[in-house]
Amino acid sequence: MMLRLTFWLALALYGAVYAALRLAIHPPIPASVLTIYMLLTAIAILVFVSADERRFTQFIAPLAAVFEGRAPRAARIAVLAVIPLAAAWATYVRVAPSADAPFELRVIHPEPPSSLSVHGRRVEIAGLQNPLRAKGSELDKPIREGKTIYYQNCFFCHGDALAGDGHFAQAFRPIPANFRDVGTISMLQESYVFWRVATGGAGLPKSATPWNSAMPVWQDFLTEEEIWKAILYIYAGSGSTPRTWDDEVKHDKH
Repeated sequence: MMLRLTFWLALALYGAVYAALRLAIHPPIPASVLTIYMLLTAIAILVFVSADERRFTQFIAPLAAVFEGRAPRAARIAVLAVIPLAAAWATYVRVAPSADAPFELRVIHPEPPSSLSVHGRRVEIAGLQNPLRAKGSELDKPIREGKTIYYQNCFFCHGDALAGDGHFAQAFRPIPANFRDVGTISMLQESYVFWRVATGGAGLPKSATPWNSAMPVWQDFLTEEEIWKAILYIYAGSGSTPRTWDDEVKHDKH
């Protein structure tokens, strides 16, 4: 009995995998990655059904019945209508004009507020330093811990090499920051990075529009110390050196 249902079971499995990848994963998988996963799923199903001659015969039986004219007339018409309609839809999706808003220039590093709220208390940004670095103690251990925090939370978007090319990066506009770019965190104090991480996309000022950052408000999930440790790793892992407040004073004088 199960062999006779091989085609329909394979079709149901393919649909279940698609639904799981499309609906159950957040943030959403980019379309290009989803296509690759579904192609691998189709290959895996075909390998499985073709591994047994009887199973493969039952798998192709419904298709053979349609194309050999043995299936009911309504089924043949439905299948043969779906093929050109699917091709037409795929063509339309590729050539249809985009409804996305036109590209607008935006500032790379929006001006931070004078203070921010972190876990219910106000923190002044001016002069704020990474307390782990300010202690002047050995940083190897907090950097290692920051690496774990990064890979548990940030790696999916910012990537294994911290280059803004994580699994989900292409699903966002703008794409996640490339920490290896000399124009990003190397230009910033750690206090600035702390502000961006702690308040996420929701904390960006209206004056910096158009912004559409999808970064979560990480203080809702991480402690202050965990955020500072992650920042330590971001700088260490990308080979960057943060600007200090002394650098800022020297820059203003020039």
